[in-house]
Amino acid sequence: MQKLEFVKAVLREDLGRGDLFARVMPSSPAKAYILAKSDGVLAGREYVQALATLYELQLQWNKTDGESFQKGEKLLELQSDSHTLMAVERTLLNILLHASSIATLTHKYVQKLAEYDTLLLDTRKTRPGLREFEKYATRMGGGVNHRMGLDDSLMLKDTHLKTIHDLEAFIKQARKQIPFTAKIEVECEDLAQVQNAFAAGADVVMCDNMSIEQMQAAVALRNEHYPKVLLEASGNVTLDRLEEIAQTGIDAISTGATVHQANWIDLSMKVE
Repeated sequence: MQKLEFVKAVLREDLGRGDLFARVMPSSPAKAYILAKSDGVLAGREYVQALATLYELQLQWNKTDGESFQKGEKLLELQSDSHTLMAVERTLLNILLHASSIATLTHKYVQKLAEYDTLLLDTRKTRPGLREFEKYATRMGGGVNHRMGLDDSLMLKDTHLKTIHDLEAFIKQARKQIPFTAKIEVECEDLAQVQNAFAAGADVVMCDNMSIEQMQAAVALRNEHYPKVLLEASGNVTLDRLEEIAQTGIDAISTGATVHQANWIDLSMKVE
């Protein structure tokens, strides 16, 4: 969903047939600001800019997307009429809160990997209808998007593999039918499956819920015989385990936790 259409849908959800406050109180020029009441990383600016195009809403940003902020800082200053500021307050805050919370947690994960050549990837474990928005927030926190959907790469999970009797033959056929630029990734649960995926011609091999020792063996096998294949670790990924996983030499670590375990930070709008 395009940013402007997304914002319109969110506004419809909150405004309904119109803010009842506007029936009672006459409108007047007003100023406000968004105050950080906790530390974090900003995300959502692009969506708030789209919101501003729908109203006579003047914005003065003090932070950019992906930039860290501290408790007590003014992130955004706004000018409009009082009816507009009251009507868009919750929509604007929800956008910033949701996106910035994901970006903030993602940034913590990325910082753990700063000393390693290991990418942090997100997953398709996103809230229905919010994938583009939540993956945007992941990028603002320094993460890298995995698949946006089933149409941009071919991942063969355990469920798919149950229906495939000859993996090498399947991959050869798939190369003739999927886009030339699309990668083929195979999910593996043990070293035997890793070896099979390497030999079958996978572009990416996912080490799913493997032990550190198993991942080390997979990396050694790849380095010796299949240097062009990328290795991804997934499953049971926590902040505490990130570094030991990265130390195996794995290329990327994927986790849905940066989205579904992101606790909301604290932002509020103050009218001057």
